[in-house]
Amino acid sequence: MAAKRKPQARRPPAKRKAAPGSRTYWSARVMQKSDALDLKSRLFTWRDPKRIARSLKQSAEHSRRRKAGPYQSAMSMLTFYINRGGRKLPTDRKRVLTRAKTELRRLFGRE
Repeated sequence: MAAKRKPQARRPPAKRKAAPGSRTYWSARVMQKSDALDLKSRLFTWRDPKRIARSLKQSAEHSRRRKAGPYQSAMSMLTFYINRGGRKLPTDRKRVLTRAKTELRRLFGRE
């Protein structure tokens, strides 16, 4: 009597590699299609930290889909953007966004 062979497990299909220069980043998708906040277009390119903070606060307070409180949601999105930029974020942009964090704390009374 011949020995039974174990059935071999099927391998998952091979992942396709993206063409050079056409990579998509999950973090970019988060910024565009965030389920927590409806952000104004090009919000993080604005030069006025107070305007950025006011817009984030308004978006966080009006959102019905966020999981945390408005302050935490707004601060998380701002911090996420700063971290996503990393070393490539220009110094002047980082300075404006850091000031926006300070302004956001002030607007929510969390100084």
